[in-house]
Amino acid sequence: MTHVLAQGTFDILHPGHVHYLRDAAEMGDQLSVIIARRENVTHKKPPILPNRQRRDMIKALEMVDHARVGHPEDIFAPIEELDPDIIALGYDQHHDDAAIEAELDRRGIDCVVRRASPLDPEAAEELLSTGRIIDRICEERCD
Repeated sequence: MTHVLAQGTFDILHPGHVHYLRDAAEMGDQLSVIIARRENVTHKKPPILPNRQRRDMIKALEMVDHARVGHPEDIFAPIEELDPDIIALGYDQHHDDAAIEAELDRRGIDCVVRRASPLDPEAAEELLSTGRIIDRICEERCD
């Protein structure tokens, strides 16, 4: 059985998230997802929804077998515990594949890092990021 691990912030669930997780699920037989803790999100604005609520939304998706909130200090601790065969990164996630592979190797975690596929070009008209969704809400609903 091939165990795939995906991870992300997953604030305001949108079609880009669903595509990423479907793609990740197709890479193996079992999909686990780690939801980034609000306090650990430093590459962008922190999520609006609480950790538990984001985890519960991801856990409710059909393609997800297991979902959990990440470790408070060590983002690699859950990876060591879950021992996946594949870490699936989103097509445009900010992560440095080589740096992740180096840390996995340093910790003796035997898995590969793969990127999910991009969305169909027709989806370019869709709102596929939390930031763009929030911007659109503000444009259309805020005074």
